[in-house]
Amino acid sequence: MYTSFADFYDRLTHDINYTKWADYLQSAFCRFGKNPKLILELGCGTGSLAVEMSKRGYDMIALDSSVSMLDKAYQKALKANADILFINQDMRSFELYGTVDAVICLLDSINYIISLQELKKVFKLVHNYLNPGGLFIFDVNSHYKLSTVLGSNTFYELDEDISWVWINTYDDKDRTTTFDITFFVRNEDGLYRRYDETHIEKAYTGEEITEALASSGLTLIGEFGDLSFDPPSDREERIFYIAKKA
Repeated sequence: MYTSFADFYDRLTHDINYTKWADYLQSAFCRFGKNPKLILELGCGTGSLAVEMSKRGYDMIALDSSVSMLDKAYQKALKANADILFINQDMRSFELYGTVDAVICLLDSINYIISLQELKKVFKLVHNYLNPGGLFIFDVNSHYKLSTVLGSNTFYELDEDISWVWINTYDDKDRTTTFDITFFVRNEDGLYRRYDETHIEKAYTGEEITEALASSGLTLIGEFGDLSFDPPSDREERIFYIAKKA
């Protein structure tokens, strides 16, 4: 997962305003009376958010299980002159040399943890490496988005240099959506090379997330709609959770 996809990730997520996401994080820190210095990002991808947070004066540790993603992130940080510690680890079993003031895990990285048992492992590790009083901020794709908006639907985009087809399959029993993604990338000879990847995301209920946080020693202090501090609506596509370590 995220091997060939790393080359196209920024292209497919060009509509994400990382400045706005960083603004939201800073607003959350302020809202809950926190001023973290050292922040850990789980599932950092190609590093866009980590670089933006670094520019704002935060010391960043950025972790991802994909070497390809981290390579893109490292090059991006070099270009921005951002001093970020990148770590190639799985968020389900990561290890740090010390603790951090805040942990963030965004852009539905949590949905890629497809079992409640493994989700609890992630939350337990966050608790272990989070300083007392520290915040854990993460988002998830909602059940409504995974089952209905994405659901068993097909999406595509055609361009001169890269085209992709995104075929989804929703499993109501497991509450998972499988994404079968095919890219066609034009090379210098004008020929197209094909890349295929499969991704799976799981929809969690608010009750499951609250229970998983509590079982790991974290307390949920806020559940909000997309990049807001309002309660999520029934058709909210992205839900933000903010938890705290006592």
